[in-house]
Amino acid sequence: MVDRSNPVTSPSATPSAPRRSLLKLAPIDVPRAPDLLAEQLRERILSGELTEGTALPPERDLVTQTRMSRTTVREALRILQVQGLVRIRAGRNGGAFVQRPGQESVASSVGLLIRGHRIEFAALLETREAIEPVCAQLAARHRTDEDLAVLASANAVIADPGSSLADFLQANVDWHVAVATATHNQLIAAFMMALSRAIYASTENEAFVDADVRRVTARAHRSIGEAIIKRDPAAAVRRMNRHIHSYAKAVVAVDKRTEIIVPGQD
Repeated sequence: MVDRSNPVTSPSATPSAPRRSLLKLAPIDVPRAPDLLAEQLRERILSGELTEGTALPPERDLVTQTRMSRTTVREALRILQVQGLVRIRAGRNGGAFVQRPGQESVASSVGLLIRGHRIEFAALLETREAIEPVCAQLAARHRTDEDLAVLASANAVIADPGSSLADFLQANVDWHVAVATATHNQLIAAFMMALSRAIYASTENEAFVDADVRRVTARAHRSIGEAIIKRDPAAAVRRMNRHIHSYAKAVVAVDKRTEIIVPGQD
């Protein structure tokens, strides 16, 4: 006889269901092989272990050492090339050679940011008002005779009434970049170099840049340059701030553009 009072021996008894965990896991992002190799090489370059001009091992050696495919190795090298950390040279004595990231890589990134996010014209003017007085201040403290020569050369073109609009615009950009270079602060100089294309594009307005604007610009540059020559940081800041603010106020009154159109880079 079956004892139906005992749940263990009862044929109708069923085991209780196991409790399920409420644990939730985030997706695990596994790096791709080219990214891993690029990261290893990038760290060795930035740490100084691989110095500028050093030739990386040939593709076939990298394939052997890493046990990765030739396609993976090539993609990793392309990543480093885009980041400006290696240059690829074709030919019999070619290969991948280490290079230090330069100002051009910063300029490329800033240019893409401006174009991709359609940065407003007003934002560039605000950025210049924030940065350039500091550039003038530091230039007055740290400039060299070579820096002064570059400033004078650029302003000579600006002051020349016979110079073309393109020459004037380029000389104007060169002068402002030269002030940043005279700070001898590589970060500031790199950022101003990165903005140079945007500055050129934003000032390329023939209706605004007339003979009077050229004279005012040349005079303002001479005044700022004198403060830099005399190593007078306070005067340099004051005069640059007045120059940039006056330009921004004047150009906004006639230039109806709302965004900066920076041409693509080669």
